[in-house]
Amino acid sequence: MKLSATAVKNARTADKNVKLADGGGLYLLLHKNGSKYWRYDYRFLGKRRTQALGTYPEVSLQDARKAHMDSRALLSQGKDPSAIKKLAKEQARTKSTNTFEGMASEWFSKKIQDKSESYRVRTLRILQQDLYPYLGSHPINEITTQELLAVLRRIEDRTVDIAHRAKQTVGQVYKYAIAVGMAERDISADLTGALKVRNKKHHAAITEPIELARLLVAIYAYRGTPTVSSALKLSALLFQRPGEIRHMEWSEINWIDARWEIPACKMKMSRDHIVPLSRQASDELRNLQRLTGNGAYVFPSSRGRSRPLSDNGIRTALRTMGFSNEQMSPHGFRATARTILDEVLEYRVDWIEHQLAHAVKDPTGRAYNRTSFLQDRTRMMQGWADYLDGLRLKLGKRGAVNAIKAQ
Repeated sequence: MKLSATAVKNARTADKNVKLADGGGLYLLLHKNGSKYWRYDYRFLGKRRTQALGTYPEVSLQDARKAHMDSRALLSQGKDPSAIKKLAKEQARTKSTNTFEGMASEWFSKKIQDKSESYRVRTLRILQQDLYPYLGSHPINEITTQELLAVLRRIEDRTVDIAHRAKQTVGQVYKYAIAVGMAERDISADLTGALKVRNKKHHAAITEPIELARLLVAIYAYRGTPTVSSALKLSALLFQRPGEIRHMEWSEINWIDARWEIPACKMKMSRDHIVPLSRQASDELRNLQRLTGNGAYVFPSSRGRSRPLSDNGIRTALRTMGFSNEQMSPHGFRATARTILDEVLEYRVDWIEHQLAHAVKDPTGRAYNRTSFLQDRTRMMQGWADYLDGLRLKLGKRGAVNAIKAQ
């Protein structure tokens, strides 16, 4: 006998589970705890199976009968309704987790943990503030180029530079999603040239020898903390990127060969890099080792040795010494060395570029490895350190003479 809506509503059980049949294998399972479940018993490939069709009252008698008929239709086509439902449920689950935010979070946790802290913080800020609110809940494979462009335009109205960074971040997320089979193509690639061109920012740098001499005299007269004082001197001597200087670790110093060996995970170009240490650089490091050698970082933060020197440490020192933002920046030591090594000391440009850890290629188009021109670069780094000493001492003597004459 068929069930009625009233019978289903009033059905009760006492001390055991009871089945109320509706026909064709569909029944209402009454649990002794009062719960009511729709079930469908059927046979597929000779085996008895049971399909769950939902709970009452969330699923009414009418809804249960419709689901039952749908399942019977699948059976008539030689398909297992339980397997079809399970597959649909799994596809829905995958679709719900395969969102842009889900993929971006997975990419962030797996792919950029070896990057610098500042890069991680900046990237996470872009994701959380600029991308997730508009794209986060969208399935990554369904976002259109137009939707992405609209989001980037919104950022562009505020700042062109961040819009370009956001586009790059989206591209990296898509490359990861493609690699793990969650996306088919990188839609950010279609937006090449769509954003405004960002202004190329040049880091303020001193490139005249006489001005460099004044800077060096100021650095060696600086009375700040020993850590910042050494960081200033080694920034001039080694001219590596500020982040690489700040994150220098004692374990990277090869005292025997007089080299600073930077692992690829710390480098912008993701390649190991060797910085030959001049006699002056080695002496400075040995002096500092007495103070900070018992920790990981050569230049630890004043707030704790487990953290590197703040990215404002050198910049603040330059301002304290009287050099404005327009005159000299922490990154400017690289441009200073690049210009004077080439134009004044006339070292080979490929040696200089390689020492700057720029993307230098040999005549066949292959990237040079970390030991390329190492002996030549070692001589160049010693020559550079001697040149800096000469500039500083010459100006210092001239200043002393002028002071005596003024008396």
